[in-house]
Amino acid sequence: MAIVAINMVPLGMGPSVSKYVAAAEKVIVNRPGIKRELGPMFTTLEGDLDEIIQAIREMQEAVFETGVDRVITTIKIDDRRDKKATMQEKLASVNAKLAE
Repeated sequence: MAIVAINMVPLGMGPSVSKYVAAAEKVIVNRPGIKRELGPMFTTLEGDLDEIIQAIREMQEAVFETGVDRVITTIKIDDRRDKKATMQEKLASVNAKLAE
């Protein structure tokens, strides 16, 4: 299972990007097999890496369909194979260490 952070920035569209974020989020909001967590600067996805990569491509197309001519996409992938690691487990691990 992979955990992927994604950020898409439409260039030349002014300082507010919420319209474009919403277009991308609509692609994955109810996508079976992919868990998502919207954050202030990145969206984090959890699931099968191939499915996530396909979803990211569709998200990027959704942003282009709003009339954008250029999109910068940043992708960070944590693909751990030695054990199952979820978004919640990663947060819980750090929070437990903070409580020590």
